[in-house]
Amino acid sequence: MAAPAKSAPKPKLPAKSKPAARRRLSPAEKARIQAIFDHFAEIAPNPRTELAFKNPFTLVVAVALSAQATDKSVNKASEKLFALADTPEKMLALGEAGLTPMIASIGLYRTKARNVIALSRILVERYGGQVPLDREALQSLPGVGRKTASVVLNELGVEPAVAVDTHVFRVAHRLKLSDGKTPDQVEHDLTAIVPEPYLTRAHHWLILHGRYTCLARKPKCGVCPVAQYCPSRELFL
Repeated sequence: MAAPAKSAPKPKLPAKSKPAARRRLSPAEKARIQAIFDHFAEIAPNPRTELAFKNPFTLVVAVALSAQATDKSVNKASEKLFALADTPEKMLALGEAGLTPMIASIGLYRTKARNVIALSRILVERYGGQVPLDREALQSLPGVGRKTASVVLNELGVEPAVAVDTHVFRVAHRLKLSDGKTPDQVEHDLTAIVPEPYLTRAHHWLILHGRYTCLARKPKCGVCPVAQYCPSRELFL
């Protein structure tokens, strides 16, 4: 009698990243952090990215182009670009030769042009022209790292991700919200202590605060809305 056929093994699902464990804070520190984000929420209840985009694809492209570049410079270039190519199919039709001169004002534009064309091809061939709203899939795209994926997932309301750029890194350290040495460590610290109702917006508040108030060289402590809760304030007065 023939042995019964073995059933095919079930495919393994990609492991989901575990949320950062909530850090135990003293009552005073918990109140200080709560007050910081309460103030940010009062000033800007619904902060959004300053990058201009029309759909998930143009958001991915805009964020990828913004690496080591200002949002202003990206928006200036992308206005004409997205008028011509706002889907992966149209971007492929434009091609690297057509894309490169359109983003030449942005840093690392040649590498970024190659990546945008490559990710557009993958989206067409593998995902039917749609952007996969999954961290693992996003981060597998050329030119899309953890920070880019976090910005996209946060902005589209998929995941309360905290993307750590130079502004977030600086502000998190000055406000003593983290002493992490790397962006990943800072992201972990922030995810663990930011009040949960504010996690979806914390990334934007910290970026905007660093971009317009808590400047790198000369922070504007005199007009800072959270100066009274900042342990670093005396260093700049």
